[in-house]
Amino acid sequence: MKPLSIPVIGIVGWSGAGKTTFLVNLIAELKRRGYRVATIKHSRHADVRVDVPGSDTWRHAEAGSDLVVLATPRRLAILEQLEESLSLEEVLSRVHGVDIILVEGYKFAHIPKVEISRKERGEKLLSPQEELIALVTDQVWELPVPQFNLDDAAGVADLLKGRFLFSHSQNH
Repeated sequence: MKPLSIPVIGIVGWSGAGKTTFLVNLIAELKRRGYRVATIKHSRHADVRVDVPGSDTWRHAEAGSDLVVLATPRRLAILEQLEESLSLEEVLSRVHGVDIILVEGYKFAHIPKVEISRKERGEKLLSPQEELIALVTDQVWELPVPQFNLDDAAGVADLLKGRFLFSHSQNH
């Protein structure tokens, strides 16, 4: 993957490990510190819908519109019909105007990763050690990376600030 000016960090782990819960807390912590955060959620399910059935945008898409844009005074949503899944790099090329991009999913992409690991979900990690920048876990791993408790979003935010955000925002 080519380097971007915006740092991209994967939040990975086995299903049920608590990735989304941790990510929501990390987003809130980074926002509290004044950072602009983008998130990308990748799903293997082709029929996931973000537009509400019966809404105008849903009706536009159901009628066959290839690209539906919803513009409001506070949000812009773009729903695009795809022939095939986009690579993470293709998705990243569409993101701009933020300090950091946090990715949930794309677990095999070659990006720096924070892995969420719970003892009850198994002993094996998903991430290759060379991509792993931190573990968020309820157990101790014999690995040379920082390890944080499952509720330590502030600690992970400190790590991200020190390693990835120091040159991206003047006000933080």
